[in-house]
Amino acid sequence: MTLTPLRRLLVLAAGVLVLAGVGAWSVLAAADRAAEENTPRAGGPAFAAGKVSLTQPDRLVFRNMAAGPQRDRLVSVPASGAPAGATRTASDVSCLRFHSAAGTGVCLQATTVLGRPAYRAQVLDAGLNTLRSYPLAGIPSRARVSPSGRLAAWTVFVKGESYGSAFFSTRTSILDTRGWKLATNLEEFAITLDGSPYRAADVNFWGVTFATDDDTFYATLSTRDKTYLVRGSVAGRSVTTLAENVECPSLSPDGTRIAYKKRVLGTAALWREHVMDLKTLKPTALAERRSVDDQAVWLDDRTLAYALPATEGRTGVEDVWTVPADGSGAPKVLLTEAQAPPRATPGR
Repeated sequence: MTLTPLRRLLVLAAGVLVLAGVGAWSVLAAADRAAEENTPRAGGPAFAAGKVSLTQPDRLVFRNMAAGPQRDRLVSVPASGAPAGATRTASDVSCLRFHSAAGTGVCLQATTVLGRPAYRAQVLDAGLNTLRSYPLAGIPSRARVSPSGRLAAWTVFVKGESYGSAFFSTRTSILDTRGWKLATNLEEFAITLDGSPYRAADVNFWGVTFATDDDTFYATLSTRDKTYLVRGSVAGRSVTTLAENVECPSLSPDGTRIAYKKRVLGTAALWREHVMDLKTLKPTALAERRSVDDQAVWLDDRTLAYALPATEGRTGVEDVWTVPADGSGAPKVLLTEAQAPPRATPGR
């Protein structure tokens, strides 16, 4: 059929109307999501104005995920007693991922550049003031600060948005705050895999965790459909594989064990939380039986905290659970509508 000028005009007009309808639906859907996130949930946590500090003794600082105006804000609660029911002191700093140690914080934020969505890493001091800001290449995924507060690391998704996806690509960076030197991509580090130098186009890194010497780190390396625990050197710009099927490692405060999620064979996105002895590389399965897609944090040498999707219809929200690190006990709720905090600053 030959299209006359009138028919061409009608087809064009119809296409414009369809696109306008799709655009309007997207805007309305986004507005509905924003309204839901900004509407406090009945029975949700209480908030109070006040100072949030990364060095305040015996307090947990974390990302609040409860709906309302404090959504994504950094908040604090007492570490002892019943943190889940405590009133949250709210800051004005928002993060999608957050970690801190020794008065240094790293906050991965959503922002806009020329009207388009973008992301950045903010290095914070103890008072949550920004010391440095770095643009990110994708969606924030993981953040870690070394025990001394001198090193920081972050991982973003350049492609995809989940470790359970069939195809994804990450970029992991390490920052030395002593001279603000940034290693922008761990994929540029020298790799030793099973005793031999290795290089491949499909290499990805994620989930950095630091030792106390401000040089040694551990992370996940992925290549050829396998994941590995690697030990690396920031100064030496190198990594060496230690064990297979290790994701999102987290080094214990005493430096002897790695908590990690282990993929269950035969599943696309199902992980069990384990702890590995670094001397023997022997793994211990923890009492948490649900699939944990998180980089756990050590609250002390005996207890791990991690986030799980919330239940009871609270979509897009996580709760923080704890479990003993030796495989005993049972999971317990630490915080509702939150993401896992770092260890509390000890009391003086």
